[in-house]
Amino acid sequence: MFKTVFTVLIVLLFAGGALATGRGLTPLPDKPSAPAFELKDADGNVHQLSDYKGSVIIVNFWATWCPPCRAEMPSMQRAWEQLREEGIKMLAIDVGEDEDAIFEFTASYPVEFPLLLDTDSSVSEAWDVKGLPTTFVVDQWGRKVYRAVGGREWDAPDLMEKVRALKQVP
Repeated sequence: MFKTVFTVLIVLLFAGGALATGRGLTPLPDKPSAPAFELKDADGNVHQLSDYKGSVIIVNFWATWCPPCRAEMPSMQRAWEQLREEGIKMLAIDVGEDEDAIFEFTASYPVEFPLLLDTDSSVSEAWDVKGLPTTFVVDQWGRKVYRAVGGREWDAPDLMEKVRALKQVP
């Protein structure tokens, strides 16, 4: 059911031209707290949101069957290569799939940042994800500051500038 709903949303996004990149990030004026989570990665290592406390984090919700998710993944890797040295973290949370799907995906789309498994979709529901891909930028105080629904070029200078600026904000 969940996969079907997301598939319909992705088709609607694609049909509406929402796959265009470079639209930027939508500020979340109320800056809600990012819901806590504890998820395993494809290697079985456990990651908790609290592990990243004090860091700016890009949290991407995606799935291997989602065309715009696949399309944006190389730009996320390029962004990660620039941001990791600056202490900015990146997590990609796969919605509703298992380790086998991730393993097959990374053969074609190698990435170095953590790919976490939300196999029962509980984390994506807690984060109020309505379509894939959806990405949040979380500040060092654990607040969701920006949201992006649909694919982006994550290494675009304007996006990188907004993410980096969060490190400077008191």
